[in-house]
Amino acid sequence: MDPITFVLFGSTGDLAKRKIFPALYNLFLEQKLPQSFSVIGLGRKTFTDAEFQHYVEQSLRTFSRRKPEAQERLEEFLDCIRYYALDVTNKEGYVGLLKLIQEREEQLNIPENRMFYLSVAPEFFDVIASRIKESGLGDTKGWKRLIIEKPFGHDLQSARELNHKLSQSFEEDEIFRIDHYLGKPMVQNLETLVAANPLLKALWSNQYIANIQITASETVGVEERAGYYETAGAIRDMFQNHMLQLLMMTAMHLPARITEKNVRQQKIHLLKSLRRLSKKDAANHVVRGQYGAGDIQGQAVAAYREEPGVDAFSMTDTFVAARLWIDDFFWNEVPIYIRTGKRMKEKSTRITVEFKDRFKEPYGNANQAVPNLLTIQINPDEKITLQLNSKNLLHNGQMEPVMMDFSMDASQMPEAYELLIFDALRGDATFFAHWEEVELAWEWVQPVLEAFAENQLPLHLYPSGSYGPAAAHRLLEEQGFRWWPDEEAVDVREMTLHVTASAP
Repeated sequence: MDPITFVLFGSTGDLAKRKIFPALYNLFLEQKLPQSFSVIGLGRKTFTDAEFQHYVEQSLRTFSRRKPEAQERLEEFLDCIRYYALDVTNKEGYVGLLKLIQEREEQLNIPENRMFYLSVAPEFFDVIASRIKESGLGDTKGWKRLIIEKPFGHDLQSARELNHKLSQSFEEDEIFRIDHYLGKPMVQNLETLVAANPLLKALWSNQYIANIQITASETVGVEERAGYYETAGAIRDMFQNHMLQLLMMTAMHLPARITEKNVRQQKIHLLKSLRRLSKKDAANHVVRGQYGAGDIQGQAVAAYREEPGVDAFSMTDTFVAARLWIDDFFWNEVPIYIRTGKRMKEKSTRITVEFKDRFKEPYGNANQAVPNLLTIQINPDEKITLQLNSKNLLHNGQMEPVMMDFSMDASQMPEAYELLIFDALRGDATFFAHWEEVELAWEWVQPVLEAFAENQLPLHLYPSGSYGPAAAHRLLEEQGFRWWPDEEAVDVREMTLHVTASAP
């Protein structure tokens, strides 16, 4: 791996403390960083190098999956780190930053390979990118790369404006857009799960699959993020990025030899094949909801509108479910159901594939057999479960489902940011979002955003601790399906709360 300078904007923020520094440390322990490696942490706070190194050490002791034990190795890692106080809007500050970087590059014999990680609010993305160019930070003898975190825009127009500004300073192949769901080990395994297994590859189409369900449910509420969430909602926070990326990773058909190029081509093909919705059609295929008061694991919790910082008449969605269709050879007429929400019954991110039952007759009492299901659990546990049917001879030969599980030892698995940062250091963008993917995803979501803004869809209230609004269940019932593995019993009183009017 090439020697590199890793320039971290927002190095005193929560993401750096919880994810980025622990990721770098674990890569260091696994000898996945180059021999010559320099980290320059940037922030508005005043730190000496020693104070900042102590700050990083505390983050490792608190958040790293491997706690620092060998003091010599810890000190070797911390010695790579320097701090520079910077107001990112101030041009003059970048002159001193360039001087520090060049000094460290000369000391460590780093040939001006620079990675700029923007762990900052999105409104600073274009400012920092332009300052990097104007100051000469981006004029390197080696390579340069830019890593940015979502959100990549607030809607289609703002996403295009942001991309145009970034492209003035960086080429597309130099921009690495992080979607941390793409760093989860089980998600990265999706590309090979089908391509490398002939059994699944033969079944992975509309001939044998009845529907696909993608769920990302959380038990937590908005917590400290009300300011952000009031302007984003679940549609922007989860659906436009994480959920559509999971859809693409699930539906891909790849050749045996998997490359960055053919993964990207497949994802773009799938987004182009995704059946578009108009604002008028959105109400027939999309459900939006907002959590009310309820009970989470025996603890009473407040409604969204009662959370600190939330408008008492807020129409913000904390739940979105949708029925989608991919109009191509493999997936034509297979419904794909997506749902994501806060304050739901359980914390779970999973993909469930329900297979068709094309030959019911041989089983006599067909209603005793449940569908064959392949469930790919991403969070909180990483496992794959295949549900089959079998006779239980202890219960008079009654047909019962049986589960075949394959689970991964999560304690030994690298975290998402370790995998993604390692890929970025190597220049491998397979699990990063290309601009065309981002733009196509916004194009699909934009009419839904407009329908939400105009209140063309009712906002269904659902009790905290439930599976979400009953309307989300009806999306599946229209095709004769149900959400798996939800319990079937639903309190009818929980189904009927909804509002359609704008706030007074």
